[in-house]
Amino acid sequence: MSGVPGANPLRDPQDRRLPRIAGPSGLVIFGVTGDLSRKKLMPAVYDLANRGLLPPGFSLIGFARREWQDEDFAQEVHDAVKQHARTPFREEVWQQLIQGMRFVQGNFDDDEAFEQLKTTIQELDKAQGTGGNFAFYLSVPPKFFPKVVQQLKKHGLADQKEGSWRRAVIEKPFGHDLKSAQELNQIVHDVFPPNEVFRIDHYLGKETVQNILALRFANTMFEPIWNRSYVDHVQITMAEDIGIGGRAGYYDGIGAARDVIQNHLLQLLALTAMEEPGSFHPKALVAEKLKVLTAVELPEDLGKHTVRAQYAHAWQGGEEVPGYLEEDGIDPKSKTDTYAAIKLTINNRRWAGVPFYLRTGKRLGRRVTEIAVVFKRAPYLPFESGATEELGGNALVIRVQPDEGVTVRFGSKVPGTSMEVRDVTMDFAYGESFTESSPEAYERLILDVLLGDANLFPRHQEVELSWNILDPIEEYWDKHGKPAQYPAGTWGPAEADEMLARDGRSWRRP
Repeated sequence: MSGVPGANPLRDPQDRRLPRIAGPSGLVIFGVTGDLSRKKLMPAVYDLANRGLLPPGFSLIGFARREWQDEDFAQEVHDAVKQHARTPFREEVWQQLIQGMRFVQGNFDDDEAFEQLKTTIQELDKAQGTGGNFAFYLSVPPKFFPKVVQQLKKHGLADQKEGSWRRAVIEKPFGHDLKSAQELNQIVHDVFPPNEVFRIDHYLGKETVQNILALRFANTMFEPIWNRSYVDHVQITMAEDIGIGGRAGYYDGIGAARDVIQNHLLQLLALTAMEEPGSFHPKALVAEKLKVLTAVELPEDLGKHTVRAQYAHAWQGGEEVPGYLEEDGIDPKSKTDTYAAIKLTINNRRWAGVPFYLRTGKRLGRRVTEIAVVFKRAPYLPFESGATEELGGNALVIRVQPDEGVTVRFGSKVPGTSMEVRDVTMDFAYGESFTESSPEAYERLILDVLLGDANLFPRHQEVELSWNILDPIEEYWDKHGKPAQYPAGTWGPAEADEMLARDGRSWRRP
């Protein structure tokens, strides 16, 4: 029996069936009329409520310029949930959620609106029992971050009363280079303590990314060969089959490397390459990731070992698509990259001399994100010369999306009278091994924000170190030449293939 007063004597902390449930709290979304909010955040809040992971009095406040009443906002959330939620719509869950929904109309420099927000929070504390615990989600363009954060400070909204918390949630990009990232961090930390600032990298909310840690550290069969003695190289790919869509205003001037490599791919690199942490406490995890990012070294010749490119006019998936420079709102002279590939090495005992190839691009062959750890070939093959012609290197491939899972590639004898060895694959797919469907990344991340669990959020030091890695490459690209071209629907420019061919390697076809 538990000796703590008020504790449930029948509840065992070891019982894994009991999910982590957020305590009394609320969420304020700035930029609630945007795409991210409609397609991801509001459905995720509903899915969490539907799974019983939100407190009964959970409150959701929308802040935007629209002239809406609370009912209009509730209707907007309702439509977003009906269209995008992962779990089935249940009226009783909705009726409970709607009790705590409020809308505040205003601009970011509108003092009255922020006072109204303060009053609304105080009212919800009384009506819904939120206990003064609120997270502020900045789903707004980065240029507005400083303004919103300063307004929160000015109106006392960031002040933490005794026994309650206030947290800030920030979407990428966290700056566009090291200097701007440091300035942004300073502005935010001036208002919120660093441990109450949650930077969203939605990749870290994905089950398969969290599974990298389980795969490596819960098993004994992978870790002994997870080093330079056995690994030939690592390829980390994030490919999209779509163009920039309506994001010309955001994307031009940013590009693929800043948009994806600086955050998602360097985070995947850190998880793949880090040493085993002492525990899964956020501090221990961050310490190991920081060691890896600090040890990353750029190639001496950036011209030979980095490639940037733009997609060109072509046919893709049976339709004619414009090139990047022909897209609406893009300057025909733009040098912004829609494809980037870079080679990095990690200067430590485990990884010295093992290249990590990172690539990302839009309008590639298909939508896929994967980490491929490619192993060295056997030092000696006692087979006849023709027997292993079709044998490649062993590989372990972690598929982050879609078809989440892990594939192991190795050689096997082909049935028949002669000895012929060929590559085969062994496959683990989430959908086949587990009956429960994986939660959306944003469900996990929003729940973790409300619980104050910072494990899956990059710390400001990680953000700054990542820019430290990318800045010299961006500076080099600025001064040298212009992006290569690749036809939409292909796997990137010839220059990227040549980059690997120089090292005697080739890109995987995911």
